Amino acid sequence: MNLLHRIEHWGDTHHPAWTDALRIMLGIILFLKGISFISDTTYLTQLVGGLRFDLWSVMIVHYVAFAHLMGGILIAMGCMTRLMIILQLPILVGAVFFVNIRQGFSPLNSELWLSLVVLSLMLLFLVLGSGRFSMDEYMKQNAH
Repeated sequence: MNLLHRIEHWGDTHHPAWTDALRIMLGIILFLKGISFISDTTYLTQLVGGLRFDLWSVMIVHYVAFAHLMGGILIAMGCMTRLMIILQLPILVGAVFFVNIRQGFSPLNSELWLSLVVLSLMLLFLVLGSGRFSMDEYMKQNAH
């Protein structure tokens, strides 16, 4: 068994039930952030590429909004949690290290702190997985 399988097995066997509530809250936060991005696409476009409207900026804006919406729903349900987190990680790393850090580590920079908390939770659930109260667990137990 390689290292990745051992980490996955450890995460599946050492998952307290209260972390499921934390996973659901993480999914809801991501979903709401996706709605926020869709409702104000000019803000997201400015974050991603300034005022340029080239192909890469448009693709990134759509990827971020779609990943937050779908990833948030699926993470909250506990369905394909690790995959959805892997798809979210580049967005959060970019948000922390390239977008929100420009404003500094002041207590008033709430976007940076929210991004740091969400990134930390994503790394936690990348190891722990979806947990006992999830679609993944339901599918595992009811597989025929």
